[in-house]
Amino acid sequence: MTVDDLKSLKKWFSDYTSSFHSSAEEDNQNYNLKIEHTRNVCENIVHIAQAESLSADKTIIAEAIALFHDIGRFPQYAKFKTFNDRISINHGMLGADVLVEEGVLKNLSERDAGMVITGVKFHNAFSIPKLQDEMILYLRLIRDADKLDILRVFIEYYEDAGGERSAVPAHGLPDNDEYSKEILSSICKGKIASFNDAKTLNDFKLMHLSWVFDLNFYSSLKLFSEREYIKKVAKHLPKTDEILEAVESVQRHLDQRLEQDRA
Repeated sequence: MTVDDLKSLKKWFSDYTSSFHSSAEEDNQNYNLKIEHTRNVCENIVHIAQAESLSADKTIIAEAIALFHDIGRFPQYAKFKTFNDRISINHGMLGADVLVEEGVLKNLSERDAGMVITGVKFHNAFSIPKLQDEMILYLRLIRDADKLDILRVFIEYYEDAGGERSAVPAHGLPDNDEYSKEILSSICKGKIASFNDAKTLNDFKLMHLSWVFDLNFYSSLKLFSEREYIKKVAKHLPKTDEILEAVESVQRHLDQRLEQDRA
C-alpha cells in the first residue's frame, strides 16, 4: 500500500461518512464524535508504530486499519440509533462487510486488503484470535490506539455531566453510586473487565481503567500515563475502600509495566 493509496482511502472515508449527516442535530453530533475519534486513533496508531520502529509500509497499513476500524459505526447508528453492539450489531463485523460490499479496497493487493479487513473485523474482539504473527501485530496496534482515544472520549463525557455532550456513548447505563463485584474482581486479578458485567456507569469507568492490563506496547503505556487517564477516571468514581484499592492496583500495574518495558 502506498501513500497515494492511503490518500484515496481517506477521501472515500470523508465522502462516505458525510453521506450520513442529516438535519437532526443529535445525529450529526454522534457522527462527528466518531469522525473525530477516527482522526485521533489514526494519530495514535502512527505515533505507536513509529515509536516501536515499524517500517513505513507497516505504518501505512496500520493507519488504514485505524481509518476504517469504526466505519461500521455509521450504518449501525443510522439503523439502531446506538453505538451499543450488545443491543444492535457488532460494528467490527459490520465495518468489514461495508469495506467488502463497497469495494473500498479493490485497488490494493489481496494481502493488504485482507490485513485491513481482518483488522477492522477483530479490532473490538474481547481478545485477539489466533492469526498469523503480522496480523496479530496490527491488531495489537489498533486495539491500543483505539483504547487510548476511547478513554479521552469518555473522560470528556464524564467531565461534561449535565452539559451538551451526547449521552449515546454511555450506552444508557444508570449513573448512581453502585458498582459490580465482578468488575472489581477482574481488576484485582489483573484482568481486563468485560462490558457484559457492566451494570452501572461506575462499572463502565472501572472497565476502562482495566484496559491498562490489555495494552501491548511501551509507547501505549507511556501515553496512558502521560495523559493521566487513571487520575482523570478515578476522579469520577466513588471514594470507597474497594474502589481506591482497585485504582491503586491499576496504577501499580502501569508503573511496573513502564519500568519493565523501559528496561
